[in-house]
Amino acid sequence: MRHVFMETVAGKLSDLGVATFRYNFPFVEAGRRGPNHPPILVKTVRSAVTEAASLAPDLPLLAGGKSMGGRMTSTAASKDALPGVLGLAFFGFPLHAPGKDSDERGAHLADVGLPMLFLQGTRDRLARLDFLEPLLACVKPRPTLHVVDSADHGFHVTKKSGRTDDEALDEICSQFSEWVSETTKSG
Repeated sequence: MRHVFMETVAGKLSDLGVATFRYNFPFVEAGRRGPNHPPILVKTVRSAVTEAASLAPDLPLLAGGKSMGGRMTSTAASKDALPGVLGLAFFGFPLHAPGKDSDERGAHLADVGLPMLFLQGTRDRLARLDFLEPLLACVKPRPTLHVVDSADHGFHVTKKSGRTDDEALDEICSQFSEWVSETTKSG
């Protein structure tokens, strides 16, 4: 939760009027490199959703995350509804390992049943768009996919794109804020 990406995005979202709740998985708290087993990660997501709801009961609740945190959030939601959550958002969904192109890690998305936002870079080595787009086309309700040109999994952009990393982060935060407004209108 103290990673520069997480802190920067939380600050930019705050400037746009969007509150965030950040947390760490147990393996991060313990200073370990390898992630916990999925049941522990899913339990952590559920605990975070419960805590966020209790801290801000009057705010609409959305869940999601960056990379594995987002995938564990969608995994949790696909198994059993996350109480009070109106939608899920992913900042770089990790559909596959680098060089192991597949959509298997996204099969559970069809079982979520909530509005979803995917913010993905065109150079994301963990989510080839030619695998992600057809997968999302089969999910109901149809997720929103926003593609950031020249961005990688961390939303770093190439110099030849003519943009800075900060501008790419402004773009994804703006898209997220707009999606939040639309998603929470009916919730």
